[in-house]
Amino acid sequence: MQRGIIKLENKPSIICAASVVGKKEMEGPIAKGFDIHDDTDTFGMPTWEQSESEMQRVALSTALDKSGCKIHDIDAIFAGDLINQCTSSGYGLANFDAQFFGLFGACSTMAESLTLASMLVDGGKYSRVAAVTSSHNCSAERQFRFPLEYGGQRTPTAQWTVTGAAAVILGEHTEGKAYICEVLPGRVCDKGINDSANMGAAMAPSAVDTLRRYFNESGRSPKEFSAIFTGDLGYEGSGILVDLLSSEGYDISGIHHDCGLIIYDRQRQDVHAGGSGCGCCATVLAAHILPKLKSGELNDILFIATGAMMNTASIQQGLTIPGIAHLVHIKSGGTNG
Repeated sequence: MQRGIIKLENKPSIICAASVVGKKEMEGPIAKGFDIHDDTDTFGMPTWEQSESEMQRVALSTALDKSGCKIHDIDAIFAGDLINQCTSSGYGLANFDAQFFGLFGACSTMAESLTLASMLVDGGKYSRVAAVTSSHNCSAERQFRFPLEYGGQRTPTAQWTVTGAAAVILGEHTEGKAYICEVLPGRVCDKGINDSANMGAAMAPSAVDTLRRYFNESGRSPKEFSAIFTGDLGYEGSGILVDLLSSEGYDISGIHHDCGLIIYDRQRQDVHAGGSGCGCCATVLAAHILPKLKSGELNDILFIATGAMMNTASIQQGLTIPGIAHLVHIKSGGTNG
């Protein structure tokens, strides 16, 4: 039975990716990498939840156009979001004629979908799979905190839910394309944090657990990688992650980057501890990380998406917030990949 690193011998490739975001994200430092944006955040829809569904539809449609694929070329879709029972994904992708798997991994959903999709492609069960993920600031605030009209104050440790969606199409190995060579599924990790306004502290222990397991089993050290990307620990969680790993002998300070700190400029934009939400690491992967792999600026990376496994009832009951972190090892498709 496989309980650790899963090596993908057939190197499933990332064929293409597309990202769709809102106004605040386009005002951030990686704006030029996004494919589509809407300054109203509505995407032409009457409710925030429908807006999020539309983002998923547009993201997958754009990825298909960029790849030259039609929906009948896609064997399955793995998709998820933050809204109860993944309705943003269900409604947004309902008209795509493909097998559908709805996932919930909170902010870890993109890594979860890539993990499952890559294993199925590597095993020869599917030839092409789409991984789609989204979040919307307004729909998330309404579900987990307060409607925007309430005007509640946010604590310094709070993060800003990204309005964005991304779609990644995986397929059989293609020369010149970035590919996934290993995955390490996460374990639920609960360290007793019950502050829903401090997601970074709740999720950081799960990232520590997954990275520790990876380094221990692989025998590799952080310095062997071009970069280690987490998502979305923000300012608070990133500091906790670096400190805890350092205490165990793993120094990632020089190569660690968090998607929640990449998508926004904390000095210029009012996002407190940074970005969060399913759409955060998904859009950063599509718009920022994968282009760097394509250009050769990055060669060998670890992508670890973290999630807070909570819902509205657990928050209201004062329960602790378990975390999860899935790891995806991606290499560039260049001569050194």
